[in-house]
Amino acid sequence: VQLVESGGGLVQAGESLRLSCAASGRTESDSMMGWFRQAPGKEREFVAAITWSSGFTFYGDSVKGRFGISTDNAKNTVYPQMNSLKPEDTATYYCATVRRINRRWSGNYWGQGTLVTVSS
Repeated sequence: VQLVESGGGLVQAGESLRLSCAASGRTESDSMMGWFRQAPGKEREFVAAITWSSGFTFYGDSVKGRFGISTDNAKNTVYPQMNSLKPEDTATYYCATVRRINRRWSGNYWGQGTLVTVSS
């Protein structure tokens, strides 16, 4: 599975940004796609996930109500929509094929990451 992210950049607090992740080579076992982020000096954090087939969505507590996630199944692409961005959202964002085991999210295949910087 190959995952290619795009859409990162520099935005001001309160603005919106949409990332994308194009997946190729995935199989039926890769039923969910998700995003994680990691800020300098901090642990990796789960952001959001979505199922390809039914569009069920899941969100991390820090982004609930501000971020959305959607798919274009024809393009095998996942789009996190980030609204009302805050400086603390600054991080490198990674897409991944994900699973949830014992309430913990884990990634299997990973993209290269895209940097999002939110200025105050």
